[in-house]
Amino acid sequence: MLHMAHETLGDRAIAVTVRASAFPRRETAEAEDFCARRGIRQVWVDLDVLEIPGFAENPPDRCYLCKRQLFRRIQDVAAEQGMAIVSEGSNLDDEGDYRPGMRAIAELGVASPLRTAGLTKADIRALSREAGLPTWAKPSLACLASRFVYGESITREGLERVDRSEQLLAELGFTQARVRVHGTMARIELLPEEFPRLLEPENRTRVVQTLRGLGFSYVALDLQGYRTGSMNETL
Repeated sequence: MLHMAHETLGDRAIAVTVRASAFPRRETAEAEDFCARRGIRQVWVDLDVLEIPGFAENPPDRCYLCKRQLFRRIQDVAAEQGMAIVSEGSNLDDEGDYRPGMRAIAELGVASPLRTAGLTKADIRALSREAGLPTWAKPSLACLASRFVYGESITREGLERVDRSEQLLAELGFTQARVRVHGTMARIELLPEEFPRLLEPENRTRVVQTLRGLGFSYVALDLQGYRTGSMNETL
């Protein structure tokens, strides 16, 4: 979406990137690199999500509370920069899961051009590959707060623990991984075809030792494998 906006509008399109403890650190670095390589003007916004009323308590509408505050800030930046429209990158596949944040997007009048065009994630990957974008095969990522069971308090330390755990899995070459938090247990979701790699003695030992060192008492592999929104299955 950003690539096409810049191709079409040039300097009349800007990227607004939010830095927050709930977002993986590697995402921030990748966003900065993407904009720098393409000469896209980037504006940074720092947001402490744990200060959003109700967020840390992790209710089922946590995403709504966050997205409403986040996009209000982005709209303020857009107004300061003389931008008429704020757009976000959800796609048609996002309508198939429980996503309360979409309500905030609708309430604030934020545009969703990829959904409006009827593009699925597969469509976007194909178009991105055609355009030569390095992000065409980028693994799906989501807010780190989505790793916690609803009702379990979200803390700065907990977010850091998840970020470091998933960074380890990325460094070990796992293409799609989640570390879900259930109290002191880490439930790892991987693509089923990558299970054998985790069970290799060296990798298994490193993952267990690292996650236990980060404060988890138990480290488990989810045999159902990676899927989006698995924490919503109990709703």
